[in-house]
Amino acid sequence: MSSSELQNDRILRAFQRQPVDRTPVWMMRQAGRYLPEYREVRAQAGSFMGLCRNAELAARVTLQPLERYDLDAAILFSDILTIPDAMGLGLNFVAGEGPVFEQRIKSAADIDRLPQPAADKELRYVMDAVRACRQELAGRTPLIGFTGSPWTLATYMIEGGSSKTFAASKTLLFDQPEAAHRLMGKLADTVAEYLTGQVEAGAQALMVFDTWGGALDPVRYREFSLAYMQRIVEQVPRERDGRRIPITLFTKGGGQWLESIADTGCDGVGLDWTTPLDEARRRVGDRVTLQGNLDPCTLHSNPDVIRREVARCLEQFGHGPGHVFNLGHGIQPETPPENVDAMIRALHELSPAYHDAATAQSSS
Repeated sequence: MSSSELQNDRILRAFQRQPVDRTPVWMMRQAGRYLPEYREVRAQAGSFMGLCRNAELAARVTLQPLERYDLDAAILFSDILTIPDAMGLGLNFVAGEGPVFEQRIKSAADIDRLPQPAADKELRYVMDAVRACRQELAGRTPLIGFTGSPWTLATYMIEGGSSKTFAASKTLLFDQPEAAHRLMGKLADTVAEYLTGQVEAGAQALMVFDTWGGALDPVRYREFSLAYMQRIVEQVPRERDGRRIPITLFTKGGGQWLESIADTGCDGVGLDWTTPLDEARRRVGDRVTLQGNLDPCTLHSNPDVIRREVARCLEQFGHGPGHVFNLGHGIQPETPPENVDAMIRALHELSPAYHDAATAQSSS
């Protein structure tokens, strides 16, 4: 089944700011530890990366949220650190610590020695998972492929894992900017090929997670993060099977740079919960679709509070297309699954009032 035969293309139309009957919704990390069925499959796989590398199991957990909830997209189950792992840095996930690399980048020579893994070779297991997901979805909803941004990937590669200060990473930008640019360029081109491979395997929308872009000052953000995300946007396919392949850029903590992000040529800009939707819409107009921005902690509240916060987000964005409802960051492992259902039910009940149903139906 081609993308033009999708049973539900609401989210793809929203990314083109076309009329829809209700605000589409998906969630960052929607396939994850908050779901007991995910935890069962994760145990079966033996490890997190074992799950990522098993196309059949990765497809199974990708579809699990769609079996529970009326969502408008599936997002590939994988990890943003597949590329650094394929570059030979040795990725492990340590309980209580998160991702840890056996090797880390310490010098310009380390950067120059980094290989550029190919999507159809070292990262083929991701492409196999995309193909398996598309087969299992059978046109039910679009499939979103994703990656980490070059800057975000670089922080893990330089720090050797997670960091609160990014001291080593930022020192590279200040002291060795030429080496930093070589690293970002190598990562950007690898990411672009990786996303292209996902599109060729069947991904129908793309997402770039710039999780740590907000840790940079404005000068370094534009030079070392945004510029390389734009390089990716310029390289990836933007159409397949006669349909637009939208790409969304999400910089956590990046609300001050919305206009610059929108200027990259992306289709969507992700928002965390610190930037109001009405302010963001005033600033970028109709250049891009806005995605977000419910605080994930809202889903620890009771259904009445969740409904109120959903209503607030819808009211902030206002009438018309160009909004994809999402959390402002990934759903948290402790989230009660029934609270996700309360959020989606509230959205489905409240959002049609913000759309012209007759126009949406005539365009679908």
